[in-house]
Amino acid sequence: KGLRMIEIPADLSEFTFYFLIFASMVTSFISSAFGIGGGAVLIGLLAIKLPPFALLPIHGIVQIGSNFGRTIIFLKDIKKDVIIPFSLGTILGSFLGGTFFVQIEPWLLQLIVAVFILWSVFGKIPAVGASHITLGGIFSGFFTMFFGASGTLVAGMVKSMKLEPVNHLATHSALMTIQHSAKVVIFGFVGFAYAEYFFLIAGMIISGFIGTVIGKKILIKFGKKYFKIVLNTILTLIALNLVWNSIKMSGYLNSF
Repeated sequence: KGLRMIEIPADLSEFTFYFLIFASMVTSFISSAFGIGGGAVLIGLLAIKLPPFALLPIHGIVQIGSNFGRTIIFLKDIKKDVIIPFSLGTILGSFLGGTFFVQIEPWLLQLIVAVFILWSVFGKIPAVGASHITLGGIFSGFFTMFFGASGTLVAGMVKSMKLEPVNHLATHSALMTIQHSAKVVIFGFVGFAYAEYFFLIAGMIISGFIGTVIGKKILIKFGKKYFKIVLNTILTLIALNLVWNSIKMSGYLNSF
């Protein structure tokens, strides 16, 4: 067979490995072209394909890759006075979330992600005001340890700062980089082995960057209404699949 250059994690098939790298590119393209949706679709696809314990750590590290690049590009445009209070809050919130995370059943984690996706489609995620940056950091930091995609919460907080579009993008990217970094470190402390997934993570970050570049070039302005219906349908189907998986994993059906 010869020496294999790319090590695929033992719990993933070769198809799944390349599918997730491709999915990272497609979902980054969606976020970049339409401004919404990519992160939620990616967490849903990861939840179907990855073992539950690997879902949020890998999503977190891939999201660092996508947000850090924007943070560096727009460094001078960041609203810097919110960085320290948000960082303190998000570290505390992530630590509290991490202590609960290690006790959670895999089927329950899939159910939580499914509920979050349905909430993001049909509900309204509350905004935390700019005057409560540390509190917002605690809440979203705790939240991200279970749901992964806390970008909507943080975006609501940044929106209340009433910044210019470039400053909004820069500040949101910086805060998300901090939050995902805190999450990734804490998952490392609770025992997640990132090294085993090195090639998957690297592939997803590179393909995600390519998707972002393509999406920015195309930046679709037409058919947004149509797109949202399609996106919400895809998210709902992903969430229902996760609910079904969680019921099967819980053994609830066996009790009948």
